[in-house]
Amino acid sequence: MAEERRFRSASGAPIALRRRQHSASCRDLAVRGPRLQLRSLSAATSAVWLAAYGLFALSENSMVLSAAIFITLIGLIIYLHFVKIDQESLLVIGSLGIQVTSSYASGKESTTFIEMSQVKDVVINEAIHMQKVIYYLCILLQDPDDPQGVSEVVPLFQSSKPRLDCLIEVYKSCQEILEQRKTAPQSS
Repeated sequence: MAEERRFRSASGAPIALRRRQHSASCRDLAVRGPRLQLRSLSAATSAVWLAAYGLFALSENSMVLSAAIFITLIGLIIYLHFVKIDQESLLVIGSLGIQVTSSYASGKESTTFIEMSQVKDVVINEAIHMQKVIYYLCILLQDPDDPQGVSEVVPLFQSSKPRLDCLIEVYKSCQEILEQRKTAPQSS
């Protein structure tokens, strides 16, 4: 069962939350940001190349045009492969763990897996950024030395930055699975 809902990011950009429930203890939650806009990419490239052509006209040095083309292409490759994230997903499997995946515009994926035994809780945290209160979802990792302590905080959806209403949907789904895990050992 999959459903998709539309939300907004903290900056006001449209994002989509896709929830897919594979079983009672397995959910896939993916936040997809806006795709790369060809219009803005073309405008930036044109501006750089027009400025390079103006410098070429003044200096009559063809290296200026070659450098502008080279720098623009390298910058685009770096942006698509290391910066522009199209989708961030969270696969929560109650008996196994949480897999966090970021899919870049170039097709590259970055995946992190956190074993369920390390997960203390999933919470919505708040921070003050540029005179605004922003909310973010994070995983609290249990301190191996202190069962009541937290060793690390792993923030989620750092690229798409969903607003609170979207984070609440993801939070509720995660908490349902975590609650099943907490009650399972008591019933055996």
